[in-house]
Amino acid sequence: MEDAAESAHGSANTSDSEDDRCSEEELPSSKLGTKEYWDDTYERELETFKDIGDVGEIWFGEESMTRVLKWMEKAKISENASILDIGTGNGAFLVELAKHGFTNLTGIDYSGTSVELARSVLLAEGLTNVTLKEVDFLNCHGELKGFDVCIDKGTFDAISLNPDNAKESKSLYVKSLQSVLKDQGVFVITSCNWTKEQLLERFKEGFEFVQELPTPTFTFGGQTGSSVAALVFKRVL
Repeated sequence: MEDAAESAHGSANTSDSEDDRCSEEELPSSKLGTKEYWDDTYERELETFKDIGDVGEIWFGEESMTRVLKWMEKAKISENASILDIGTGNGAFLVELAKHGFTNLTGIDYSGTSVELARSVLLAEGLTNVTLKEVDFLNCHGELKGFDVCIDKGTFDAISLNPDNAKESKSLYVKSLQSVLKDQGVFVITSCNWTKEQLLERFKEGFEFVQELPTPTFTFGGQTGSSVAALVFKRVL
């Protein structure tokens, strides 16, 4: 999964309007934006898990999960809050959420093999009260709704690399997010492909920026920056 970092910030703009740059900017397409890639990836990870019990890669590493969990604790998110893990992958984040006392958890992924892997991982941890669904978030059509918290750790990055229609996919993502979150519900996103400014532009409709979570920084040529952006938004009607 760490291959998602192969796509960098600052790709060429496709809009003629200066004001539309953040919203219209496209990343180079990649196999990472295809369902076939993730089906194959999770098929391999599922076989590995069955063989040796290794859950596979954790997108952005364990520190990315710790960062969000610390924020949830500080924000006093209720343990019975309804939480949606968008693009759950191997279910590792659901395991950590459950271990931290959260009891109303749902994980979705458009890869059926991902859901099978996540279910196996959760069962191995003795966690049987987590809901898992094979769902394409871009076309959930009311199947998901009423969540207090939505968490995305790399899924928006992946759909932004869709070789067929990344622009439409990003718009559908925002519309789906608007429909599944309650009013005043929160959305936490971690991205390595988009900057804070680009994410603020993308989610300006129907969402209010709450805060930026601290991420590791680097210094090069006298300039300091971050390769990962982690932001919290609130759903507003």
